Amino acid sequence: MAKIIVVTSGKGGVGKTTTSASFAVGLANRGYKTAVIDFDIGLRNLDLIMGCERRVVYDFVNVIRGEANLNQALIRDKHAKELFILPASQTRDKDALTLEGVAKVLDELGNTFDYIVCDSPAGIERGAQLAMYFADYAVVVTNPEVSSVRDSDRMLGLLSSKTKRAEEGREPITEHLLLTRYSPKRVTNGDMLSINDVNEILAIPLLGVIPESQAVLRASNSGEPVILDQKSDAGQAYADTIARFLGEQLPHRFIEEKSHWLKRIFSLKEKETV
Repeated sequence: MAKIIVVTSGKGGVGKTTTSASFAVGLANRGYKTAVIDFDIGLRNLDLIMGCERRVVYDFVNVIRGEANLNQALIRDKHAKELFILPASQTRDKDALTLEGVAKVLDELGNTFDYIVCDSPAGIERGAQLAMYFADYAVVVTNPEVSSVRDSDRMLGLLSSKTKRAEEGREPITEHLLLTRYSPKRVTNGDMLSINDVNEILAIPLLGVIPESQAVLRASNSGEPVILDQKSDAGQAYADTIARFLGEQLPHRFIEEKSHWLKRIFSLKEKETV
Protein backbone atom coordinates (compact mmCIF):
# COMPACT_ATOMS: atom_id res chain seq x y z
CA MET A 1 0.00 0.00 0.00
CA ALA A 2 1.09 3.56 -0.69
CA LYS A 3 2.32 5.86 2.04
CA ILE A 4 0.15 8.98 2.21
CA ILE A 5 1.74 12.38 2.85
CA VAL A 6 -0.32 15.50 3.53
CA VAL A 7 1.28 18.89 2.94
CA THR A 8 -0.62 21.28 5.17
CA SER A 9 -0.60 24.61 7.01
CA GLY A 10 -2.96 26.85 8.88
CA LYS A 11 -2.17 29.99 6.91
CA GLY A 12 -2.47 30.49 3.17
CA GLY A 13 0.38 31.62 0.95
CA VAL A 14 3.17 29.86 2.82
CA GLY A 15 4.26 27.61 -0.05
CA LYS A 16 2.20 24.42 0.34
CA THR A 17 1.59 23.84 -3.36
CA THR A 18 5.20 24.68 -4.22
CA THR A 19 6.22 22.16 -1.57
CA SER A 20 3.76 19.50 -2.76
CA ALA A 21 5.04 19.81 -6.33
CA SER A 22 8.71 19.66 -5.36
CA PHE A 23 8.11 16.86 -2.86
CA ALA A 24 6.31 14.75 -5.45
CA VAL A 25 8.96 15.35 -8.13
CA GLY A 26 11.73 14.62 -5.63
CA LEU A 27 10.22 11.27 -4.63
CA ALA A 28 9.52 10.30 -8.24
CA ASN A 29 13.07 11.14 -9.31
CA ARG A 30 14.30 8.84 -6.54
CA GLY A 31 12.45 6.01 -8.29
CA TYR A 32 9.23 5.95 -6.24
CA LYS A 33 5.98 5.82 -8.19
CA THR A 34 4.19 8.90 -6.87
CA ALA A 35 0.78 10.54 -7.25
CA VAL A 36 0.09 14.11 -6.16
CA ILE A 37 -3.52 15.19 -5.57
CA ASP A 38 -4.83 18.77 -5.47
CA PHE A 39 -7.43 19.00 -2.66
CA ASP A 40 -8.01 22.73 -3.15
CA ILE A 41 -11.36 22.44 -4.92
CA GLY A 42 -12.42 25.66 -6.64
CA LEU A 43 -8.95 27.16 -7.00
CA ARG A 44 -6.70 24.48 -8.61
CA ASN A 45 -3.14 25.77 -8.60
CA LEU A 46 -1.14 22.55 -8.54
CA ASP A 47 -1.51 21.91 -12.28
CA LEU A 48 -0.13 25.41 -12.99
CA ILE A 49 2.99 24.84 -10.91
CA MET A 50 3.43 21.40 -12.49
CA GLY A 51 3.01 22.90 -15.97
CA CYS A 52 0.15 20.62 -17.03
CA GLU A 53 -2.86 22.95 -16.90
CA ARG A 54 -3.59 22.55 -20.63
CA ARG A 55 -3.78 18.78 -20.29
CA VAL A 56 -6.53 18.72 -17.66
CA VAL A 57 -9.62 16.94 -19.04
CA TYR A 58 -11.03 15.19 -15.97
CA ASP A 59 -10.37 16.04 -12.32
CA PHE A 60 -10.57 14.72 -8.75
CA VAL A 61 -14.29 15.45 -8.42
CA ASN A 62 -15.09 13.75 -11.74
CA VAL A 63 -13.48 10.57 -10.39
CA ILE A 64 -15.31 10.78 -7.05
CA ARG A 65 -18.65 11.22 -8.82
CA GLY A 66 -18.02 8.39 -11.25
CA GLU A 67 -17.88 10.70 -14.26
CA ALA A 68 -14.38 9.44 -15.12
CA ASN A 69 -12.02 6.75 -13.91
CA LEU A 70 -8.58 7.33 -12.43
CA ASN A 71 -6.75 6.42 -15.62
CA GLN A 72 -8.69 9.12 -17.46
CA ALA A 73 -8.01 11.79 -14.86
CA LEU A 74 -4.38 11.13 -13.92
CA ILE A 75 -1.86 13.22 -15.86
CA ARG A 76 1.65 11.86 -16.36
CA ASP A 77 4.20 14.47 -15.35
CA LYS A 78 6.57 15.65 -18.07
CA HIS A 79 9.49 16.11 -15.65
CA ALA A 80 9.48 12.77 -13.82
CA LYS A 81 8.32 9.55 -15.44
CA GLU A 82 7.20 8.01 -12.12
CA LEU A 83 4.94 10.96 -11.24
CA PHE A 84 1.22 11.45 -11.93
CA ILE A 85 -1.00 14.44 -11.08
CA LEU A 86 -4.68 14.38 -10.11
CA PRO A 87 -5.92 17.97 -10.50
CA ALA A 88 -8.70 19.69 -8.59
CA SER A 89 -11.90 21.04 -10.10
CA GLN A 90 -12.24 24.78 -10.71
CA THR A 91 -16.00 24.65 -11.21
CA ARG A 92 -17.22 22.78 -8.11
CA ASP A 93 -17.48 23.89 -4.51
CA LYS A 94 -15.54 22.36 -1.64
CA ASP A 95 -18.49 20.18 -0.56
CA ALA A 96 -17.97 18.10 -3.71
CA LEU A 97 -15.39 16.05 -1.79
CA THR A 98 -16.76 13.25 0.38
CA LEU A 99 -15.00 11.02 2.89
CA GLU A 100 -16.16 7.89 1.05
CA GLY A 101 -15.10 9.28 -2.33
CA VAL A 102 -11.63 10.29 -1.11
CA ALA A 103 -11.18 6.90 0.55
CA LYS A 104 -12.06 5.10 -2.68
CA VAL A 105 -9.59 7.15 -4.75
CA LEU A 106 -6.77 6.69 -2.22
CA ASP A 107 -7.43 2.95 -1.99
CA GLU A 108 -7.27 2.59 -5.75
CA LEU A 109 -4.07 4.64 -5.99
CA GLY A 110 -2.60 2.69 -3.10
CA ASN A 111 -2.61 -0.50 -5.15
CA THR A 112 -0.08 0.78 -7.67
CA PHE A 113 1.74 3.76 -6.13
CA ASP A 114 4.50 4.01 -3.51
CA TYR A 115 3.64 7.51 -2.31
CA ILE A 116 0.55 9.73 -2.50
CA VAL A 117 1.13 13.44 -1.81
CA CYS A 118 -1.99 15.38 -0.79
CA ASP A 119 -1.77 19.12 -1.46
CA SER A 120 -4.10 20.53 1.18
CA PRO A 121 -5.93 23.86 1.12
CA ALA A 122 -5.08 26.20 3.98
CA GLY A 123 -7.02 26.36 7.20
CA ILE A 124 -9.44 23.97 8.85
CA GLU A 125 -12.13 23.72 6.18
CA ARG A 126 -13.52 20.41 4.90
CA GLY A 127 -10.97 20.03 2.09
CA ALA A 128 -8.09 20.41 4.53
CA GLN A 129 -9.57 17.89 6.96
CA LEU A 130 -10.15 15.34 4.19
CA ALA A 131 -6.60 15.85 2.90
CA MET A 132 -5.16 14.95 6.31
CA TYR A 133 -7.70 12.31 7.41
CA PHE A 134 -5.98 9.29 5.81
CA ALA A 135 -2.38 10.55 6.12
CA ASP A 136 0.59 8.57 7.40
CA TYR A 137 2.93 11.56 7.29
CA ALA A 138 2.35 15.30 7.57
CA VAL A 139 4.62 18.04 6.27
CA VAL A 140 3.56 21.18 8.15
CA VAL A 141 4.64 24.20 6.12
CA THR A 142 5.12 27.49 7.91
CA ASN A 143 6.80 30.84 7.41
CA PRO A 144 8.93 32.20 10.27
CA GLU A 145 6.19 34.66 11.31
CA VAL A 146 4.12 34.60 14.48
CA SER A 147 0.73 34.33 12.74
CA SER A 148 1.88 31.52 10.45
CA VAL A 149 3.45 29.54 13.30
CA ARG A 150 0.39 30.01 15.50
CA ASP A 151 -1.91 28.72 12.77
CA SER A 152 0.41 25.75 12.17
CA ASP A 153 0.16 24.92 15.87
CA ARG A 154 -3.59 24.74 15.41
CA MET A 155 -3.11 22.28 12.55
CA LEU A 156 -0.97 20.06 14.77
CA GLY A 157 -3.94 19.79 17.10
CA LEU A 158 -6.14 18.59 14.24
CA LEU A 159 -3.50 16.13 13.04
CA SER A 160 -3.45 14.51 16.46
CA SER A 161 -7.23 14.30 16.87
CA LYS A 162 -9.16 14.51 13.57
CA THR A 163 -7.59 11.72 11.54
CA LYS A 164 -8.31 8.05 10.89
CA ARG A 165 -5.23 7.05 12.87
CA ALA A 166 -6.45 9.03 15.88
CA GLU A 167 -9.96 7.57 15.64
CA GLU A 168 -8.63 4.02 15.48
CA GLY A 169 -6.08 4.54 18.29
CA ARG A 170 -3.15 3.69 16.01
CA GLU A 171 0.33 5.20 15.92
CA PRO A 172 -0.04 8.95 15.31
CA ILE A 173 0.81 10.63 12.03
CA THR A 174 4.55 11.25 11.66
CA GLU A 175 4.87 15.05 11.69
CA HIS A 176 7.59 17.07 9.99
CA LEU A 177 8.21 20.81 9.98
CA LEU A 178 9.18 22.61 6.79
CA LEU A 179 10.21 26.23 7.25
CA THR A 180 9.82 28.30 4.07
CA ARG A 181 10.85 31.81 2.98
CA TYR A 182 13.59 31.87 5.59
CA SER A 183 15.95 34.85 5.53
CA PRO A 184 18.96 34.73 7.89
CA LYS A 185 19.50 38.46 7.40
CA ARG A 186 15.96 39.30 8.53
CA VAL A 187 16.36 36.96 11.50
CA THR A 188 19.56 38.81 12.49
CA ASN A 189 17.70 42.13 12.18
CA GLY A 190 14.91 40.85 14.40
CA ASP A 191 12.28 41.01 11.63
CA MET A 192 11.68 37.26 11.51
CA LEU A 193 11.50 34.35 13.93
CA SER A 194 14.60 32.18 14.15
CA ILE A 195 14.62 28.42 13.61
CA ASN A 196 14.96 27.93 17.37
CA ASP A 197 11.96 30.23 17.98
CA VAL A 198 9.77 28.17 15.64
CA ASN A 199 11.04 24.87 17.07
CA GLU A 200 10.21 25.97 20.60
CA ILE A 201 6.61 26.76 19.63
CA LEU A 202 5.80 23.79 17.39
CA ALA A 203 8.16 21.17 18.86
CA ILE A 204 8.16 18.80 15.88
CA PRO A 205 11.20 17.56 13.94
CA LEU A 206 12.62 20.03 11.41
CA LEU A 207 12.67 18.41 7.98
CA GLY A 208 13.91 21.34 5.92
CA VAL A 209 14.54 25.07 5.68
CA ILE A 210 13.74 26.65 2.32
CA PRO A 211 15.40 30.05 1.88
CA GLU A 212 13.61 33.09 0.57
CA SER A 213 14.41 32.94 -3.14
CA GLN A 214 13.36 34.48 -6.43
CA ALA A 215 13.85 31.03 -7.96
CA VAL A 216 10.55 29.91 -6.42
CA LEU A 217 8.59 32.60 -8.27
CA ARG A 218 10.44 31.94 -11.52
CA ALA A 219 9.73 28.22 -11.24
CA SER A 220 6.03 28.77 -10.55
CA ASN A 221 5.69 31.08 -13.54
CA SER A 222 7.44 28.61 -15.84
CA GLY A 223 5.47 25.56 -14.68
CA GLU A 224 8.54 23.71 -13.44
CA PRO A 225 8.80 22.75 -9.74
CA VAL A 226 11.71 24.59 -8.15
CA ILE A 227 13.40 21.35 -7.04
CA LEU A 228 14.38 20.91 -10.70
CA ASP A 229 16.46 24.11 -10.51
CA GLN A 230 19.49 22.65 -8.79
CA LYS A 231 21.50 25.81 -9.40
CA SER A 232 19.21 27.67 -6.99
CA ASP A 233 19.46 27.54 -3.21
CA ALA A 234 15.72 26.78 -2.94
CA GLY A 235 16.01 23.86 -5.36
CA GLN A 236 18.95 22.44 -3.43
CA ALA A 237 17.12 22.90 -0.12
CA TYR A 238 14.10 20.94 -1.41
CA ALA A 239 16.41 18.15 -2.65
CA ASP A 240 17.98 18.01 0.83
CA THR A 241 14.48 17.85 2.32
CA ILE A 242 13.58 14.79 0.24
CA ALA A 243 16.83 13.10 1.24
CA ARG A 244 16.09 13.66 4.93
CA PHE A 245 12.54 12.38 4.52
CA LEU A 246 13.97 9.17 3.06
CA GLY A 247 16.27 8.75 6.02
CA GLU A 248 19.52 10.45 5.01
CA GLN A 249 21.37 12.54 7.60
CA LEU A 250 22.16 15.93 6.07
CA PRO A 251 23.02 19.26 7.69
CA HIS A 252 20.70 22.20 7.05
CA ARG A 253 22.08 24.69 4.56
CA PHE A 254 21.16 28.32 3.81
CA ILE A 255 20.37 29.06 7.46
CA GLU A 256 23.18 31.53 8.11
CA GLU A 257 23.66 34.97 6.66
CA LYS A 258 26.12 35.07 3.78
CA SER A 259 28.99 37.36 4.54
CA HIS A 260 29.87 39.77 1.72
CA TRP A 261 33.42 39.30 0.46
CA LEU A 262 34.36 42.97 1.09
CA LYS A 263 33.11 42.71 4.67
CA ARG A 264 35.23 39.61 5.19
CA ILE A 265 38.35 41.34 3.83
CA PHE A 266 37.90 44.36 6.11
CA SER A 267 37.23 42.05 9.04
CA LEU A 268 40.49 40.20 8.39
CA LYS A 269 42.43 43.48 8.12
CA GLU A 270 41.01 44.66 11.43
CA LYS A 271 42.19 41.44 13.09
CA GLU A 272 45.66 41.89 11.59
CA THR A 273 46.02 45.43 12.97
CA VAL A 274 44.91 44.45 16.47
